[in-house]
Amino acid sequence: MTPKYFLELSETMGRVEVSDNTRGRVDYDEGIRRASNIVRAQTAAGRKVIFVGNGGSAAIASHQAIDYWKNGGMRAIAFNDPAMLTCVGNDFGYPHVFEKPIAMFADRGDVLIAISSGGRSENILRAVDTGFERGCRVVTFSGFRPDNPLRARGELNFYVPSESYGFVEITHLAVCHCIVDTIIAERP
Repeated sequence: MTPKYFLELSETMGRVEVSDNTRGRVDYDEGIRRASNIVRAQTAAGRKVIFVGNGGSAAIASHQAIDYWKNGGMRAIAFNDPAMLTCVGNDFGYPHVFEKPIAMFADRGDVLIAISSGGRSENILRAVDTGFERGCRVVTFSGFRPDNPLRARGELNFYVPSESYGFVEITHLAVCHCIVDTIIAERP
């Protein structure tokens, strides 16, 4: 099972599909380049990177926010503090747990990275809509069904064609790492 699992994971990572806000297909390498350029340009202009996700995607969001600021030297944050989530969830409802802090803290030009394995979470979709309302640049990561609504919501969208949570989550993490590692590697 082990060699087959890793072979299938590797093949899945190579089949990531990238699209832009016109639903036009973007070459995988070009998608990484564009995402890296968006993050690099916006953070160089003093903007921040905001990560959101639920469950395993929240863990990816936290991990990447730390890597982007610690290793990448960029201001980055994940909106998944337990007290904030439970407060907003209790007072406004769980669909609003990311929408409300984005409305309060996102600035025009910030980069919102929205991560959802299934691409159907209402709170993530609301976060993206609010990010656009606030003038954010939005990059999405989704998987499972090719018609998931998050896949068509961002300025740039990374889609993992797999029904396996593990494969989708590991690929999202690897692509996020690839983006920040690309930025770091291209510094003078």
